[in-house]
Amino acid sequence: MAYWLVSLPLVNRRKDAAWELLQEKSSTYSSNYKLEIPELRVGTLDTLMALSDELIKTNTFIENVVAKIRRQVLEVGGSIAVGGLKVDGLPAEAYITKFKWEEAKYPVRRPLKETVDKISESVGRIEDELKVKISEYNALKSALSAATRKAGGSLAVRDINTVVKQDQVVDSENLVSLFVIVSKHSVKEWEGCYETLSSYVVPRSSKCVSEDNDYMLMSVVLFKRVVDDFKAGARSKGYQVREYVAADSGSDLSAAQSEALRKDVGGKKAVLEQWCKTAYGEAFSAWMHSLSIRLFVESILRYGLPPAFQAAVVRPKDKIEAKLRAVMAEAFGGDAKSAHWKDDGGSSAFASLAGDAESQPYVSLTMSMDTA
Repeated sequence: MAYWLVSLPLVNRRKDAAWELLQEKSSTYSSNYKLEIPELRVGTLDTLMALSDELIKTNTFIENVVAKIRRQVLEVGGSIAVGGLKVDGLPAEAYITKFKWEEAKYPVRRPLKETVDKISESVGRIEDELKVKISEYNALKSALSAATRKAGGSLAVRDINTVVKQDQVVDSENLVSLFVIVSKHSVKEWEGCYETLSSYVVPRSSKCVSEDNDYMLMSVVLFKRVVDDFKAGARSKGYQVREYVAADSGSDLSAAQSEALRKDVGGKKAVLEQWCKTAYGEAFSAWMHSLSIRLFVESILRYGLPPAFQAAVVRPKDKIEAKLRAVMAEAFGGDAKSAHWKDDGGSSAFASLAGDAESQPYVSLTMSMDTA
């Protein structure tokens, strides 16, 4: 979905005549809405030309930020959350068609360069804050994912601290418990050989601590001085040997800590979603104001001073954009062509200064809603 922000040359020097012509010629192909742009502070011609170039970059930057915020809302809230996005209390599409310049935020008497700089700075702050919030959220998600991996999965890859209890561990001056992952198909073999994997293994000390569909976690008690020998003997038989690390070492998360982390992730997700919804409205509003400024600047460069044009929002119907362009070009490229439109190499003094605002016999900017 796309909207065209257009600036039409006047017909018989009348705005209403330009609007009526647009309605007459394009109503079959589009829905049209008047766009009220105040008479902004023009400044010098050199300033307008420099601003025309700057606005191309500014609008692209803001559009990208709006798209980033929307993608983040989609990620954390899904399509329902995206469908609920608002700009000044209105759906984005309604905000475009009912746009009103915010005089309190962007005084029309302020130099245009200052207004554009203010818009760009405010959106830049939004982007910076978005990066921080996404980073914090992703860090929590990564921590939770790591904890989940440790607590889940098969015993072959699982952190044994999540299944071994402190009272199942022997750790004295001379004796220590080791834990061995044994395939269920090899349990009998294990029971017959574990006492011989090294010297000084406590007889009949092997016990099943935990099991899943494929593996059993077996404990065995031995003298500390033969731990390395036992590990070597177990590896030669294909067994995985694990050592228990006390939870108070800070290396692992308890079940309670994991649950707390899960709640933290949920809370951070809700906060991020709400912040993104607010930021979306602010960034989208800034985008619409920036586009309006660009439309005004390009109109001055195209049509000259004093400002004399009819601004409008055009919503093309699906799959007939090319036909609509042709109809509008015919309607507004007639008498106006000699004054405002490059044809066979000729152009007006102002028209030759206009930027690349989509080459048409009228000023046109496209506002794509596919990502916004």
